Amino acid sequence: MKKKDFVTLIMSTIGGILFALGMCMALLPEWGVLNQGIVIGAVGAVILLAMLLVRRKMDGKPAIVFNARAIGITLLGVVGAIVLGVGMCMTMIWNMMIPGIIVGIVGIVLLLCLIPVVKGLE
Repeated sequence: MKKKDFVTLIMSTIGGILFALGMCMALLPEWGVLNQGIVIGAVGAVILLAMLLVRRKMDGKPAIVFNARAIGITLLGVVGAIVLGVGMCMTMIWNMMIPGIIVGIVGIVLLLCLIPVVKGLE
């Protein structure tokens, strides 16, 4: 295994676990740890962002690229994640099951649209 693959594997695993745990803590009112969940989720998101920057540097690419394609891909990912999160909140917190599922599916479709945008169609 290459060094860059090992580093990104470890960072993505830790960041993903922290982000997921923070989301669970924030979205489950029975746990009563909303503020702590937000903090842990934010730490996980920061680790995941740092992993992206480290991976790009280890590949010999610039850390951040500002062009229309990169900004569009980022916006699509952010909008998809927010729509999916709103759908989760609608079902889990606001007791709006059917509309929440519909909104969540729209968010999933938006996130799935990232695959052909990033990888391209062959």
